[in-house]
Amino acid sequence: MPLSEHEQRLLEQIERALYAEDPKFASTVRGKGLGKPTRRRRLQGAAIFVVGLVLLVVGVAVRQLWLGNLPVLSIVGFLAMLGGAVLAVTSIGSGGQSAEGKSSTGKERGGFTNRMEERFRRRFEQE
Repeated sequence: MPLSEHEQRLLEQIERALYAEDPKFASTVRGKGLGKPTRRRRLQGAAIFVVGLVLLVVGVAVRQLWLGNLPVLSIVGFLAMLGGAVLAVTSIGSGGQSAEGKSSTGKERGGFTNRMEERFRRRFEQE
């Protein structure tokens, strides 16, 4: 379920505050490899998927490569296809600006916390 614009703005504010408070922890939590979209990773994923598809078809077609009644090469091909698809899909990012590139001052940090607390209080008062 996609986030509403308001929720996305809140999430971005929380991310900026986290980077401002502890950038080392924030970069550790965010991770280095999967979060950043790269064309190279998408191409690698697509190539692995195609190789897996070829292995799957060849494994089914060539009966001598079977181990008993089990098409081993086809299973390896399927796993390669799955891995390639996961690699390609996880490389697709949101396209938004990274919170690392945005700077915040100490005043904004305190203001952010105060605003969030005030919003939280208002929600409970409305209910």
